[in-house]
Parts: sequence; structure tokens; C-alpha cells
Amino acid sequence: MEQVYTADKTFDRIDFTKTPLAKGEYDNCVFKNCDFSNSDLSEYKFTDCEFAGCNLSLAKLTKTAFRDTKFKDCKLLGLPFNDCAEFGLSFAFDNCILNHTSFEKLKIKKTLFKDSQFQETDFTECDLTSSVFDNCNLDRAIFDKSNLEKTDFRTSYNYSIDPERNRIKKARFTLPGVMGLLDKYDIDIGNKI
Repeated sequence: MEQVYTADKTFDRIDFTKTPLAKGEYDNCVFKNCDFSNSDLSEYKFTDCEFAGCNLSLAKLTKTAFRDTKFKDCKLLGLPFNDCAEFGLSFAFDNCILNHTSFEKLKIKKTLFKDSQFQETDFTECDLTSSVFDNCNLDRAIFDKSNLEKTDFRTSYNYSIDPERNRIKKARFTLPGVMGLLDKYDIDIGNKI
């Protein structure tokens, strides 16, 4: 099947679950309020693209390329980002729901995660060096053997990170969030009575 090359185009309010997006490469395109849920986006290439108000939940991402791609106000439930093409992989998330997604074993240094939910998201063995989690809910997110050096968690909450199983040198935390580094000890820390 022939692949298309599309540049500088805006796709608005299109239901790609009924008519799939043509397979190919998309450069500097904007997808607004589109539905890609359960779509097969395997081997598509998105460079300098923006997804705004889109639903990509449970889409297949085998060897999908996201290069300098922005996701804003998107629903991204259960996405296997760890299946994406790793070369040049870079994206940013703003006000997105990424519950049950996987970033396992990805090198995504300096990634910006802003005002987003990552409940039960898997960051196992992920390299997040110098990334920023700005006001993100990390409830039951999995950090195991992850590189979190210089990562900024100061405004995020509900995280549980084991300092013995992750690299956290120069990571940034604030009180009371830093208590998430002690979760594994099951201790009660409270004010003196």
C-alpha cells in the first residue's frame, strides 16, 4: 500500500475510527478534536505535529514515530508508547489523561508533562533525565529502575518512588510530596501531638 506525505494541514473533528487516516508521514499537521481510539497507527510518522482535544485511547503504536509532537487536552488511555519507533522520539503533554499507558524502557529525556494524569502508568526502566512533571497526578505510576536524575517533581503529587530502585540524583521534590520517597517503608509520619 502506498504511503502518503502530508504537510501543513489541519484535520478538524474527523472520526478516524470510521475512515482511517491514510498511512504515511505527517509533517507540521494539526489534529483537532479527532477520534483515533482503537486505531492502528503502526508505522505512521508524525513530525512537528499537534494533537489537540483528540482521543487516541488504545491505539496501536508499533513503530509509530512521534518527533517533536505536542499533545494538548487529549485522552490517551492505555497507549503503548514503548512500542513507538525510538529514533528521534520526542513529545510533550499538556492537560492529558495518560492513565494505564506505558513508557517502559524509553529514552525520553527533557520531556515536559504538564497538568496531566498518569494513574497506573508504567515508567519502568525509562530514562526521564531532566524531564518535568508539572502539576501531574502520578497515583500508582510505576517507577522501577528508572533514571530520574534532574527530573522535576516539585508540583506533582501522589507519586511513590523507591530511591533504592531508581536513579534520583539531583531530582527535585518539595514537601509534603517528598513523602512519596518513603512509601515502601510503611511508616506513619505526622505532626507531634
